[in-house]
Amino acid sequence: MHGSCIRHSIVALLAAMALIAQEGPPPGAPGGRGGRGGRGGATATREFLGLGPAPDATAAAKGAPLYKQNCATCHGENARGSQGPNLVRSTVVLHDEKDEEIGPIIKSGRPQAGMPAFPNLSAEDIHDISQFIKLQIELTANRGTYGQTYAGLRSQTSGDPKHGEAFFNKNCASCHSPTGDLAKIGAKFSQAAAMQARFLWPSSFAPRNATVVPASGAKVSGTIRQMDDFTVSLTDSAGEYHCWPVDQVKVETEDKLAGHRALLPKYSDTDIHDITAYLLTLK
Repeated sequence: MHGSCIRHSIVALLAAMALIAQEGPPPGAPGGRGGRGGRGGATATREFLGLGPAPDATAAAKGAPLYKQNCATCHGENARGSQGPNLVRSTVVLHDEKDEEIGPIIKSGRPQAGMPAFPNLSAEDIHDISQFIKLQIELTANRGTYGQTYAGLRSQTSGDPKHGEAFFNKNCASCHSPTGDLAKIGAKFSQAAAMQARFLWPSSFAPRNATVVPASGAKVSGTIRQMDDFTVSLTDSAGEYHCWPVDQVKVETEDKLAGHRALLPKYSDTDIHDITAYLLTLK
C-alpha cells in the first residue's frame, strides 16, 4: 500500500476515535443533552479533544436542501462520497471551524479536481451547507442517531402518481423506460424512502469508474475504491489495487448522471413525491 494511503487511514481513524469519544448525541438529536456544558460536560469534553463547536442543528436543517441541490450528486446524499470525495472523512471539513476552509472551496470550486464553483451561494447558504456536512460527521460518530441521516425520507409518499408519470414522460423518458430498465422497480424498492434515494442520488448505489493519469507512467482505469483530499485508489479490470496521492495525478471520471444532476435544482418537493408515487406503481 502506498505510504500516503497508510497516512490517510491513520488520520481517518484518529478523527473517528475523537468523534466517538463525545458525550452523547449531537444537538437536536433524540436523547441529546441540550445545553449541558461546564468543565464536566460535553463542552469540556469537546475542548479537551480539540474538537470544534457542535453543529448547529437548525442551520443544518436549512442546509439539507441546499446540499441536496448543489452537492449530493457528486458527494452522496449524506456526504459519504459518490463521484466526488467522501466529505465525512475530509480533513478540510474536520479542520474547518467558521467556514474558513469550506467557504472558499464552495465559492471557487476546485477546477483541477473537476469541482465547479458556486459563486451564487450566499455566505449564509455556505454556512448552512457546512453545518449539514458537519452534522453528518456527528451522526456517523453516534450510531444511535444514524437514522436522522434519512430524516424527511422515511415517511410514505403523499404524491400523485399521474402527475409523477407526466413529469417522468417529460423529463426522464428519453433515458429510462417503465417497461425496460425500470420495469418492476416498484417491487424492488417498495418503500418511499428507498425509492426517493434511488432516483435522487443514483450514483450512491453504482460503482464509479475512472481513469487515473499519473504525471509519469501509463494510465490506469478501473473502479474507484476511495477518493478524498489525500488519495485516490481503484481496482483495475484484473483485480489489482492501485493508490496515488491525489495531488500527483489527474482523475477522469465517467459522468453518466448529467441528466440527474441537471434535474436536481428543478425538483420541487411535490415533484419528488409525485415521481416517487409513480415509480412505486411499476410492479
